[in-house]
Amino acid sequence: MAPATAAPGTPHRLAVDPERWPGVARLPRASAVHTAVARRLVERAFARLPLRVRAAGDPPAVPHGRGGDGAPPTLVLHAPDAFHRRIGADGLIGFGESYMAGEWDADDLVGVLTVLARHVDDLVPAPLRRLRGAWVRRRPAAELNTPEGARENIHRHYDLSNELFALFLDPGLSYSSAVFDPLPDEPGILSDAHFTAAQHRKIDRLLDLAGTGPGTALLEIGTGWGELAIRAAARGARVRTVTLSEEQLALARRRAARAGVADRVSVELLDYRAVRGRYDAVVSVEMIEAVGAEYWPDYFAALRRLLAPGGRIALQAITMPHERMLATARTHTWISKYVFPGGLIPSSRAIARESAAAGLRITHDTGYGDHYAATLRQWRERFLREEPAVAALGFDRVFRRMWEFYLAYSEAGFRAGYLDVRQLRLVGDGGDGAGGAESTP
Repeated sequence: MAPATAAPGTPHRLAVDPERWPGVARLPRASAVHTAVARRLVERAFARLPLRVRAAGDPPAVPHGRGGDGAPPTLVLHAPDAFHRRIGADGLIGFGESYMAGEWDADDLVGVLTVLARHVDDLVPAPLRRLRGAWVRRRPAAELNTPEGARENIHRHYDLSNELFALFLDPGLSYSSAVFDPLPDEPGILSDAHFTAAQHRKIDRLLDLAGTGPGTALLEIGTGWGELAIRAAARGARVRTVTLSEEQLALARRRAARAGVADRVSVELLDYRAVRGRYDAVVSVEMIEAVGAEYWPDYFAALRRLLAPGGRIALQAITMPHERMLATARTHTWISKYVFPGGLIPSSRAIARESAAAGLRITHDTGYGDHYAATLRQWRERFLREEPAVAALGFDRVFRRMWEFYLAYSEAGFRAGYLDVRQLRLVGDGGDGAGGAESTP
């Protein structure tokens, strides 16, 4: 392994392993003129926002924007030249890599990112937005979710370490939005019991949407670490659950055995496209985001094919506005580069279109975006609390800053209304559908 180094000529606060983190350790190539133009554009964009920006050596509380009520969050630049150079060369990927490198910080990271998410369309001048296709990076072809590619993409995120996820998730290891009652209105880490109850509330609502009860033949696409399958089996269902993560597979089987439901839960390493059979209920929680737009038709076709007559499908899906989804679809983003390779968050319109094309009808649609913001805050605060334990697992400082940025970036998306999360029930055309369509914001 190469020694950890700082980028030449850059006052990094971090030592960075150039083999593990090449995009962080080395500054992108850019001329002085290019960097100066990027600096000017960034400074003009930030000056219009309720945001403060200051160099690390400046006195605090120097306003660079219109704060309105309350003090606006502050972005602190430790290495302004590197920060602007990265953004000029790589846009938002560079912005995230600059944080990973320690070139900037914030007094309220979620606050800064929420401001940027709310004003995302104002950050780039309109003439440059029209030329977006000429300067953004395209998604790597190697990250397409073919059967082979999907397994590698899942491996890169979900097989990082079961121990890592256990440090910041609830004891049930649910890695999707909880549903709180009531919604927490104060910062602070909830008790394990409170957090797990909110995750069980989410699971129970999905199982209810799918009509899960004694004797139900239930298929779960995307096992996670087995909590939904265990809870469905406790209702008397017979559960088949499939995953592409070997780490999740092994732990989910052990957890089902410990819960005494191994005779009613089958956990398999299998792509959803290879599943055969017919099921009374199909449940898939925040799986569609990992499918990729090219394979949404395959995903919904599989759901329809696997559904028995009169059966129900319950989905939980993160969504984003349709126009933003179209702009993101072919773009290589910081999230796709470092966190979820091959993934794309769909819009509600895309889900409706693709499901209808497969012969499915949406009969229930409820949103919980503010609950996901609260869930992500819990994960982030728990992760920061457990940072010494994360380090003890072998995850270096760059990874820890990357993960903090990922959780904060995601939370900001929900707080800004840029992202939402929906629970949906779908039935086959001609199915009973449990009445007319229901929808809530």
